[in-house]
Amino acid sequence: MNRFSNIPSLMVAPNGARKSKKDHPNLPITISEIVEEAKNCFQKGANAIHAHVRDQEGNHSLDIGLYKELIKELKIKVPDLPVQITTEAVGKYSPEDQINVVEKIIPEAASVALIEMMPDKKDTKLAKKFYKSSIESNIQIQHILYSVNDLRVFIHLVKNKIIPQQNLQVLYVLGRYKKSFQSSTNDLDPFILEHKSILTFIEWGVCAFGKAETDCLIKAFSLGGKVRVGFENNFYNKDGSIAETNADRVSEIVKLIDV
Repeated sequence: MNRFSNIPSLMVAPNGARKSKKDHPNLPITISEIVEEAKNCFQKGANAIHAHVRDQEGNHSLDIGLYKELIKELKIKVPDLPVQITTEAVGKYSPEDQINVVEKIIPEAASVALIEMMPDKKDTKLAKKFYKSSIESNIQIQHILYSVNDLRVFIHLVKNKIIPQQNLQVLYVLGRYKKSFQSSTNDLDPFILEHKSILTFIEWGVCAFGKAETDCLIKAFSLGGKVRVGFENNFYNKDGSIAETNADRVSEIVKLIDV
């Protein structure tokens, strides 16, 4: 049984691909920092982690060895915390690179940005093979959708059986294309409208950039979605103060919504 067969109600995303300690001194970069943060977040109520690894220079990496090391340490220190790895390209990794890291690691779960996995919407052979092998290896894929257009493309691919209709999961990203990456609660509305009108059986979650993160997550949860919180998207608490750690962000969300 895959622990990601359903989207965890409160996943923590502690670092992401782009931010550094210049943005926040407590952003976890090293494996030991990520593991310690994961432990603290689990104790505050997070029930999964969306994991990124960084290289020696602190840059985003899809290094297989680093991922295996992180997963191993998490299993030792926080064995009850399910781990989802990211395949985020950040402009440097190809679809082949993204697929390779998943196939070599065989994680419980992986997130895949649809527009990165299939930059050419007409060339679906590689993606179709990847989704098939993921099901065979019991890897739960969560599809990252940055816009309603992404959702429409996703639905088209599902209907045309490029993406198998099995344990479909999506994450709606709010604020990705807004000025200074600042989301608002209204950003969720078009996703929900499209979601309800076409395929209601897809399990969905939300993450939100910027200071409105808390309000966006509260709204998403009230509508039946799952939530992802953390420094990857935002450093601010609901009252406008800067959180000291990811665990503080998790704690605030736990207090505001019944996860």
